[in-house]
Amino acid sequence: MISTRWLEKRKPHWSRLELLLGRTSSKGFQSLSRSELQELSLLYRQTAADLAALREDRASVQFTLYLNQLLARAHNTIYSAHRASPSAFIGFFRYEYPQIFRRTFNYTLAAFLIFLLAGIVGAAITYHDPDFKVNILGPQMVVTIDRHQMWTQSIVGIKPVASSSIMTNNLSVSFMTFASGIIGGVGTIYMMIFNGMLIGVIGTACFYSGMSLQLWSFVAPHGVLELPAIFIAGGAGLRLAHGLLFPGFLPRRDSVTHAGAESVRLLLGTIPLLFVAGIIEAFVSPTSIAVWVKFAMASSLFTLLVAYLFWKSAPPARADSAA
Repeated sequence: MISTRWLEKRKPHWSRLELLLGRTSSKGFQSLSRSELQELSLLYRQTAADLAALREDRASVQFTLYLNQLLARAHNTIYSAHRASPSAFIGFFRYEYPQIFRRTFNYTLAAFLIFLLAGIVGAAITYHDPDFKVNILGPQMVVTIDRHQMWTQSIVGIKPVASSSIMTNNLSVSFMTFASGIIGGVGTIYMMIFNGMLIGVIGTACFYSGMSLQLWSFVAPHGVLELPAIFIAGGAGLRLAHGLLFPGFLPRRDSVTHAGAESVRLLLGTIPLLFVAGIIEAFVSPTSIAVWVKFAMASSLFTLLVAYLFWKSAPPARADSAA
């Protein structure tokens, strides 16, 4: 158990680290002398060791949370001065991004559950009141479905243009879902509810028209990447909202800054997913390729995505790690 004496001895060092970080954030690294830069590095390593000790004590949860936020802020400040390189870019997506995703997984899970609940509600309402679909889908799309026609056939003739349009639209939705987290998460929650209900209504409308296989064989190839990307964007928005509403020990401004930095990095991972999904949606999903091929493709892509996000691989040791 961590003693009160130990905590009182370490607190001045944490306060000193917070002070140096505050000066660096407002005035840049040039505001620190050479000795203060060395002190910043030393305090960062010492605080990391303190955090490891506190994690072993269940009674020190509040201090653990405080140090975790402080260290994340220190990490972002210290390494913000490092120049980006191709190897760093590859390393981010290969090692760092899956770690960020797993660390913030509860936010993505919450976004998914909101989406799922809205989808169930939309499906239930449409099942009991088939006319409800007109309010969500509009009369033109409803007429198309009632004729047992897919509304996606126009994509086939303009694949390159459609692919670009799809990517742009999906990126816009993802960024809006994330950015609207700054208003306390209300906008993010609305986007998840709207998109979830939309899927539920379309699915039930197609079920009534005997088009379920056509719908899901269209959605599956690109949806296994596009929908997780939307959930991750929603998780990023909820992470941003959490930093705004629940700053903990940090000043609200610092809490939002830290949450914003983490959520932006979480959002970055959706860009390649939506890029690939856009290509598939234009060149594969609306075509006459055998249904079993589409579902097999969807299954393979989803398996690869899950393996990438949840497979824990350690990054290579840094050359300066022993320093």
